Amino acid sequence: MDEPRPPRDHRLRRRRRQWYECVLGWPTAPVTGEGPLELLTGVRFDALGMPAAVGFSVLGRLPATGPVALDVPARKMWFLTAAGSADELPELLAWLEWGDIALDLEPLGQGGRIVAPVPVSPPGIRWREAVEAVWVRPPDPGREVEPTLPATGLGGDGGAPDLVRLVSAAATECHRARLLRAGVARRDQPPGDRPRGPEDQALAFSYASRMSAGTRPRSLTL
Repeated sequence: MDEPRPPRDHRLRRRRRQWYECVLGWPTAPVTGEGPLELLTGVRFDALGMPAAVGFSVLGRLPATGPVALDVPARKMWFLTAAGSADELPELLAWLEWGDIALDLEPLGQGGRIVAPVPVSPPGIRWREAVEAVWVRPPDPGREVEPTLPATGLGGDGGAPDLVRLVSAAATECHRARLLRAGVARRDQPPGDRPRGPEDQALAFSYASRMSAGTRPRSLTL
């Protein structure tokens, strides 16, 4: 008697795991229950997460970034970076003069996980119509992925920007989004009830914002 076939979702998940592990050589996390397949960070790559709206703004600033994934249910975008780069983010933000500002950035390194996007999106499916994680800028199975991932240092290799410029653009867009949200909240309040705080100041032109605008500080000029 033939063994019953596994449910369709399980078969698709198994194919997805084979694609990541056998074609790309990326390790995946053990699946428990009905949870989604996940990719392990800190092995072949790290990941820098940010709100999806911020991520699309960053994509507009940086034509080449390395692979970028969009977790549709979580409304979060993940930029894949070189392994070990997540540990450098706090010091890098401080160096770019963003250290004292709350930013909606989430670095994932050793021990982290992201939902594994659909390897190949079905024809005709757009990002806004997707119901799970998808690739916005997919990895290239025919080449080594690591050289295309942003790493610290000016002049990234493999067509990807260096980590400094990626973090610079992400920090600027996160701060811009925060100021816009604060402006909308104040506008919706009666004049006498509007609080005043740091958000009342214009967007500060720190090292990060100047780099994103194309004006690098002298310390970053080669």
